[in-house]
Amino acid sequence: MPLVSPFPYEPLIDGRQSDRAMMVRRGVQRLMIARRVSVLPELSLASGRRADLVCLSEKGEITIVEIKTSIEDFRVDTKWPDYRLHCDKLYFATHPGVPREIFPESCGLIVSDGYDAEILREAEEDKLAPATRRAMTLRFAKASADRLLNAEWAANPFFTD
Repeated sequence: MPLVSPFPYEPLIDGRQSDRAMMVRRGVQRLMIARRVSVLPELSLASGRRADLVCLSEKGEITIVEIKTSIEDFRVDTKWPDYRLHCDKLYFATHPGVPREIFPESCGLIVSDGYDAEILREAEEDKLAPATRRAMTLRFAKASADRLLNAEWAANPFFTD
């Protein structure tokens, strides 16, 4: 392993998200933390889709938050209805510059300024089947543990020798 690398290694950011999406994400993460909800970004689902944020409450309820930063971002996305199969509640999160009326009434709506966020509309609840809840909870736990280990190794590369 070289002492100096021209490639920075940041295990928590994969480069697929825009700066604006990261800003919205940060506010939503702060909101969820304040509500005592664990948050995991960019979780791959059994369907092969990848959810922007998956949240796990103390009661084991699973919420997915899909981040949209523009009208066009929402318009071209056709995958979000599939997320309903993997959560109890589905929210969209955006910033104040996106018109709220573009988002479906059946989904919750969160507006974030990057420092905080507010739930403007609660999501309709659709309880997961027990087997799906168990599978999602295990997926959340495994991904969390793997990311924690990767972050630890990135912070102290001597652990990998």
